[in-house]
Amino acid sequence: MKNYLALGILWMTQNFVFGQSWEDLKTENTCTNRHENSLVAIENNILLVGGRGIKPVESLNLKTNTWTKLAETPLEINHFQAISYKNELWVLGAFTGKYPHETPIDHILIFNPKENKWRDGPEIPADRNRGSAGVFVYKNKIYMVCGIQDGHWDGHVAWLDEYNPKTNTWRKLPDAPHARDHSQAVVIDNKIYVAGGRQSSGKINQVFQLTEAAVDVFDFKTQTWSTLPEIQNIPTQRAGTSSVVINKKLIVIGGESGSQKSSHSEVEALNTKTMTWEKLPSLKQGRHGTSAAVVNRSIYTAAGSGNMGGGPELNSVEVLK
Repeated sequence: MKNYLALGILWMTQNFVFGQSWEDLKTENTCTNRHENSLVAIENNILLVGGRGIKPVESLNLKTNTWTKLAETPLEINHFQAISYKNELWVLGAFTGKYPHETPIDHILIFNPKENKWRDGPEIPADRNRGSAGVFVYKNKIYMVCGIQDGHWDGHVAWLDEYNPKTNTWRKLPDAPHARDHSQAVVIDNKIYVAGGRQSSGKINQVFQLTEAAVDVFDFKTQTWSTLPEIQNIPTQRAGTSSVVINKKLIVIGGESGSQKSSHSEVEALNTKTMTWEKLPSLKQGRHGTSAAVVNRSIYTAAGSGNMGGGPELNSVEVLK
């Protein structure tokens, strides 16, 4: 176990808000095994989308705990942070194709779960296109941060872009202090938080090793980035993580790194009120290459990979209440 105290990290007891442990959600049927996918909550359903190969969208009804298969993706979609926008599922900052030279998808993809149909959205500016980026919604605009241009090979960037769906316009914002990919982003109190991730560098045979410890923060009010002090670095460096927000806490879940074969099970939260990291209950099954979603103050995660790299692909669901 890492010496969190030596790092100046405050550990809180595990029952401060959440249950004592993650639970396996017993579902009536199973979803498709997949990884490098994403998931998002829409109207109290969880939609699981993408992954290696062509996969159907699958919807988990949390009242019946039943998975329903919906339309397949129009192409392979991998390495992305899906978002919910106006009760539709949006995909941007994503890859298609095979390791290690996955190709950024050049336009937004939109799925309407009620109509069970995909449609092509607007093009992404060619000079800003990349995959494995953090994506989120803030005040009815969509933001894409960091990412990498050439799969797992090279071209990691620190870019921040804003898309306004109302006007169909893109705007470049200041670069983050650190380029990173395989990370997700969230907004808390008018600030972007980016934690975890790495600089995937197959070109120099360093795909998993170059994890990023620093936490970068963008203040929408001042339009400036800052990096938290070193004492507030993420306690467990890893990439391929999932990030969600509860109680103004950035919660970073799972991931992978070059330090171990199995996927990480660590769950750590940055309390943005005290600016200290807290240790939360670990996942029952370490996983990376997926996302998490918050529904009724419970955190759900599903699928992903059980080991560093491409497998085993999982189909289990866990919940932290």
